[in-house]
Amino acid sequence: MAKSLSETVPERTFQYQNSLPPLPVPTLESSLNKYLDAVRPFASDGEFKATVDVVKKFKGGVGKELHQKLLQRAGAKRNWLEEWWLDTAYLEVRVPSQLNVNFGGPGPYLEHFWPPAEGTSLQRASIITWHTLQYWDLLRTERVAPHKANKVPLDMDQFRMLFCTCKVPGVKKDTIRNYFKSESEGPCPSHLVVMCRGRMFVFDALVDGQILTPPEILRQLSYVKERCEGEPEGDGVSALTSDDRTRWAEAREHLISIDPHNKTILETIQSSLFVISLDETKPYSTPENYTNLTVAALTGDPTIRWGDKSYNSISFSDGTFGSTCDHAPYDAMVLVSMCWYLDEQVRATEGKWKGSDAVRRMPPPEELLFTVDEKVVGDINHAKQQYLESTQNLQIVCYAFTAFGKTAIKQKKLHPDTFVQLAMQLAYFKLHHKPGSCYETATTRRFYHGRTETMRPCTQEAVDWCKAMVDPTPDVNSRRRAMLAAFDKHNSLMSEAQEGKGFDRHLLGLYLVAKEEGRPTPELFTDPLYSRSGGGGNFVLSSSLVGYTTVLGAVAPMVLHGYGFFYRIRDDRIVLSISAWKSSRQTDATTLFNNFSSSLHEMLHLATTSLL
Repeated sequence: MAKSLSETVPERTFQYQNSLPPLPVPTLESSLNKYLDAVRPFASDGEFKATVDVVKKFKGGVGKELHQKLLQRAGAKRNWLEEWWLDTAYLEVRVPSQLNVNFGGPGPYLEHFWPPAEGTSLQRASIITWHTLQYWDLLRTERVAPHKANKVPLDMDQFRMLFCTCKVPGVKKDTIRNYFKSESEGPCPSHLVVMCRGRMFVFDALVDGQILTPPEILRQLSYVKERCEGEPEGDGVSALTSDDRTRWAEAREHLISIDPHNKTILETIQSSLFVISLDETKPYSTPENYTNLTVAALTGDPTIRWGDKSYNSISFSDGTFGSTCDHAPYDAMVLVSMCWYLDEQVRATEGKWKGSDAVRRMPPPEELLFTVDEKVVGDINHAKQQYLESTQNLQIVCYAFTAFGKTAIKQKKLHPDTFVQLAMQLAYFKLHHKPGSCYETATTRRFYHGRTETMRPCTQEAVDWCKAMVDPTPDVNSRRRAMLAAFDKHNSLMSEAQEGKGFDRHLLGLYLVAKEEGRPTPELFTDPLYSRSGGGGNFVLSSSLVGYTTVLGAVAPMVLHGYGFFYRIRDDRIVLSISAWKSSRQTDATTLFNNFSSSLHEMLHLATTSLL
């Protein structure tokens, strides 16, 4: 029997883009009911009654009008949220991005063929760069398989933002510049920028249309390193990207006004494939403790990273790797997908290059030299100083919990992600003796240009279970019943959020309709329970499952007295990075990790004993 055409022709990366459904708008009633449900754990009876009245008034009055306007917008756009989300979550934000918005993380290669080792960094960097360029080529030729969830295609648009993409600061609002093109769309920039000791160099990743081999890349990187070691440090202009957005925008305008050549250099950096950072530190890490590497990736030297670039590949001098990425153009799963590919390639080749050692003739890397004046030097120093102060305030731990992982949890017929989420809440509850408003990322990629929805894991069911765990009176069976009720509630909220039936983005939409029309802010959004339950970006626990791979990252907490909580789940372990601000006396990342570990043990025990 002849194979059907669809079986023989591989699917192209972007082939389903035009057939994805538009992002839906939930009904006003369902969103408001879910909202009331979500604020209940944070309210006294009196407060809750007052909020119920506010919601009722909103539903019958201004809310109804705003909802109608939102439906009109949704009728005219395939994704009513897309531009709004980019603006409110990222581009209009004025605090420095590099620490508050960017995500960074450790490379997993030290777990197998590339443990920390002196004198290996450039050779390994050339191999990892080569594999990264292969991934760029797969995207260019649309050979990255489209992602699916239960055979349903997911939106792949964010993958266009991984290479040749950069955020550009504006005085009031930033913009994203994207220069990537697939092969069928036309030519795409192919140059790489290398940063080292406050200096920047550029070279083309292609020679005669062919991607450079690792020995060729090694020659280019060695040239940069030798020049930087033998000559004075550079001006470190890239530190400007770590400052407050408006200050950086003004500094950038000044930089361009001094010399038009500076604008050409900025364009070269913006359009480059990605940035390679040659970092001279040695953040020693192990498979059980990735803390040093995660800290170095997220808070390292600002003069050798371009904070606004969608991908900075950081090569440390002990042969380990990390990355820092601007969060505006894409969500972490894009980088996770690529890094998982890189990890599999390094494993498959045992971290070696097995091809030819021949090096073709090519020009050496060219230095990008900005013209600077006293004002620019002052701006650079200001940026470095504020960056140093804020990075010193960030506490990050990144540890592996190795007692068990996905296998043991699934044997109990429980969902691994929900298991971790509930353990996190129990850990917080034990530490702070109250529920913490909590955000978990839910993906809405089954819709056109869908990104994320908020799933709020701190349900009344979860809080009731936490109380039962710290109260000595309930017996094992009632604790177990409470735990299973919390699991069920979490699982159903998560699947609803992924189906576009969450409520946070809907409420944001209603708020923005009011704002755009110049109306006063509806009372719903000024009610104390709105922010106490996490609304308006006030979640105390901001969390995300990074996946079931070897790739992990970290982000700073959303609020001063909060935590960032990011994790990956393997068969035999759970690896997590927790961030907190040192200036908050109430929070401590290490204590939360220790409480989390004991909570995991308690939960597995509970799932085991009550089955007897």
